[in-house]
Amino acid sequence: MIQNRDSARKVADFLLQIKAVMLQPEKPFTWASGIQSPIYCDNRRTLSNPKIRTYLRQQFVSAISEEFGKPDVIAGVATGGIPHGVLIAQDMGLPFVYVRSEVKKYGAGNLIEGEIHPGQTVVVIEDLVSTGSSTLKAVEALRKVKCEVKGVASVFNYRLKISEDNFKKAKLTCISLSDYPTLIERAVETNYITEQNLKALEDWQKDPEAWSNKHGIKS
Repeated sequence: MIQNRDSARKVADFLLQIKAVMLQPEKPFTWASGIQSPIYCDNRRTLSNPKIRTYLRQQFVSAISEEFGKPDVIAGVATGGIPHGVLIAQDMGLPFVYVRSEVKKYGAGNLIEGEIHPGQTVVVIEDLVSTGSSTLKAVEALRKVKCEVKGVASVFNYRLKISEDNFKKAKLTCISLSDYPTLIERAVETNYITEQNLKALEDWQKDPEAWSNKHGIKS
């Protein structure tokens, strides 16, 4: 869900300007989930640009406050959600924790790093949402320690049906500063992509598996 359409377009423009968006229809990227994709959005590039980093923080704080109110804690999903989460927590004057992808194999063996207590309300921060599986693993970890997860906020969301179904099943609201349809719209308007690429990108987003099979790509 997008909170502010104008802001979503501006975030999409920023991602295109810093070349965070990469296209390889003929040689698709393979995600951690195994999905083959003709597009890859590297939001970590935003961290190297102070102007963009500041804008994202401001928009995150505004969107979180509007949708969820002020939580007790901000939680970042390792690793992409950590830097944005720290900036947001600092701006909102809130504690910060982060959730590992798996339990630490040495030391205290933590899955959640930082101080958190049962009954606290939490907003989870991601840099991007694809299938939603890694995000929901972090949510599950927080719920297991009896925290109330008010929702998830991300820089970017691919808006795949599988992720929307996963969040619906988890009864969780996910807001994003920008998303795939907005990014593709701006990419066409700014001539970042060709009409030929547009068709491939639209077909992929509707059904990634069918797109991979059609192009003879095994996932």
